[in-house]
Amino acid sequence: MSDRPTRRKIMLGGAMAASGLMLAEELLAQGQLTPTPACDVAGTPTPRQTEGPFFTPKSPERQSLLEPGMKGRSLELIGLVVTRNCKPVPGALLDFWQADAAGAYDNSGFRLRGHQFATREGTYRLRTIMPAQYTGRTAHIHVKVQAPNQPVLTTQLYFPDQPQNARDALFRPELLLRVTKGAEAVQGRFDFVLETA
Repeated sequence: MSDRPTRRKIMLGGAMAASGLMLAEELLAQGQLTPTPACDVAGTPTPRQTEGPFFTPKSPERQSLLEPGMKGRSLELIGLVVTRNCKPVPGALLDFWQADAAGAYDNSGFRLRGHQFATREGTYRLRTIMPAQYTGRTAHIHVKVQAPNQPVLTTQLYFPDQPQNARDALFRPELLLRVTKGAEAVQGRFDFVLETA
C-alpha cells in the first residue's frame, strides 16, 4: 500500500488536526486542561535523558502518529518550545517515538514515530496513543528537541499516577506531563526549555 499522500488523506488529516486543536482549546477554556505556565521553570533547561535502544532516524514528518486500527487510548500532547529566557523557538525540531499499547516498539518501520517543527509561536501538537509500560520501564514517550543550528536535547516524558514510576530508575518528576483524562482521550501538556547559544 502506498504511503503517498492523497487529497482524501490530506483532508482527513487536516480535519483530525483541527478537531484535536479545537478540543484542546475548548478544554483549556473550560479549565479542564490546566495549561503549563509558559516558562514556569525559567532559566532551568529541560533535563536530558538517555535515547535508549529504540531510536530510528529519518522518521516521517507528521503531527499525528495515529493509524487506522491502532489500539490504545488517544493522547493529545501540546506545549511550547522556549529558550531559558522564555523566548519561543520557531522551527524547533521535535522527534517523537514510543511503545504501543502492548509495550512494543516498531523497530522495522515508523509506527508511532514521527517528527514535526514548532510553529512561529514555538508551539507544537502531537496526536498519538498512551504508551504501555513494559518490563523495567514505566509508560513514557521519547523525544529529541533541537533549536535550529543548536545541540539536540534528548529526553523522555512521563505520566502522573503511574504505579511503575516509583520503580523506574530513569523516571524524573521534572519530566511529568500535566494531564487531564477525558472520556475518550487523554490531554497532556509539556513545555520544553532549551539551552541555546
